[in-house]
Amino acid sequence: MKRFVRLAAVVGFGLGLCAVGVAQETGVSEATIERIRAEFQMDGATRAMRNALTNTDVRSIAENRQIVAAHNDKFSHKIKTTGISNQKSSGRCWMFAGFNTIKPILMNKLDLDSFEFSHIYLQFWDKMEKANTFLQTMIDFRERDLMDREVVFLLKDPCPDGGYWENFADLVAKYGVIPKEAMAESASSENTAMMNRILARILRKDAVELRDIYQATGSVRQMEQAKQRMLEEIYRVLVLNLGEPPEQFAWRYKVKDAKDEKDEKETEADDEDSSVGETDEKKDDYDVQQKWSERRIFTPKSFYEEFIGIDLRAYVNLTNDPIRPQGGHYEIQLTRNLYDGQNANYGTVSIETLKEVVTKVLLDNKAVYFAADVSPDQDREKGIMARDLYDYESIYGIEMDLNKTDRILFRDSTINHGMAFVGVDLAEGQPVKWLVENSWGSSNGDGGLWTMYDDWFTDNVYNVIVHSDYVPREVLAILAQPATKLPVWDPMW
Repeated sequence: MKRFVRLAAVVGFGLGLCAVGVAQETGVSEATIERIRAEFQMDGATRAMRNALTNTDVRSIAENRQIVAAHNDKFSHKIKTTGISNQKSSGRCWMFAGFNTIKPILMNKLDLDSFEFSHIYLQFWDKMEKANTFLQTMIDFRERDLMDREVVFLLKDPCPDGGYWENFADLVAKYGVIPKEAMAESASSENTAMMNRILARILRKDAVELRDIYQATGSVRQMEQAKQRMLEEIYRVLVLNLGEPPEQFAWRYKVKDAKDEKDEKETEADDEDSSVGETDEKKDDYDVQQKWSERRIFTPKSFYEEFIGIDLRAYVNLTNDPIRPQGGHYEIQLTRNLYDGQNANYGTVSIETLKEVVTKVLLDNKAVYFAADVSPDQDREKGIMARDLYDYESIYGIEMDLNKTDRILFRDSTINHGMAFVGVDLAEGQPVKWLVENSWGSSNGDGGLWTMYDDWFTDNVYNVIVHSDYVPREVLAILAQPATKLPVWDPMW
């Protein structure tokens, strides 16, 4: 309401100027600068705040100590998952969140204490598929002007790191998955900037050649033949940067029995009261006693089918889209990584529906993929996400509040990070806070985990990915409707 009052005052003032014939000021004049200087007050409080802000980070001053003091990391329900992954300097959060969602399934099935998938393996095929999609789309768009907005979008970043759940599901269905020890990370997989720059230059050069072929011959067939050669070059670049993905691999895992579990508990209890040397010796003895499964050969697809076995394309995207009515089905154009894959698509629901579905899945001991805007109100050192964690308005003396709708429409907020819910704290059946597994390494947050308070969920979580079995029928009916197509530059995405 305050915003509309201010707007009305501004409009009225403007009409008054026009009525008396005063010229409109469009630049910042000397008179304006003089007036602002005259009205600015450098009082004691302002001087103290200026001194503080010029000598330290604003967040350390703005952090709400009341919220930090009241913070606790107790949860009424946690699922079994261990091992914090680290995407490092890459935009693979969507892939890491996808793996963190299915990892507990394998760990529970095999009763493992730890496990990690190979992210670089799927990264390789993601890049390969994105390159193909870019080149094929350039063939499809061969007659479009280079200033066409979709062409401009594709040329700006031909082979990006980012992605969506649908991309993850399509990759897993086509290529399977492998454990980390079957294909380890490389310097380029963890720091993708230079590799992406090289891939982008090659693909833009290829786009020039494809259009030249069409202008010279008018032959789509010759363009497609050239594309095959181009993909061979892309494969070479990826192998040199990431290594070649295995077609099959050997794997085995530690097997527990009742005695092992008893010994492990006794060892952990002893470790708490032992010296460092004695603790190391006991761990060595325990490792020697471990039993191993039979060494077997797997393909990436057979590994997935045996130890996960879920059709990830049966998962659905439920989104709290504040700029559109609930009950709609939408598809975002140009978001597929496989040319014959699926674009990101979602059904619009209330934030309360998101929370209800996530709670149901967590109580069934399954992790939940979600995406949010992690820019506001989160402490990376303490692992806290809470509304008003930083009070910038008190520091600057300026109102900064925007509602969720305006933050999206005016590009103040966007979906920029994927993570996984792995726990919830319920009070009288209602969520108080949520446990989040991130992919920023164990040195960030609380050992790699974040506590998300429920008000932060309301403000900054936009979509969750859950199996259709957990979704109410009336919500599934939304996704059965024909999807309204949205451009890839839509403010929600």
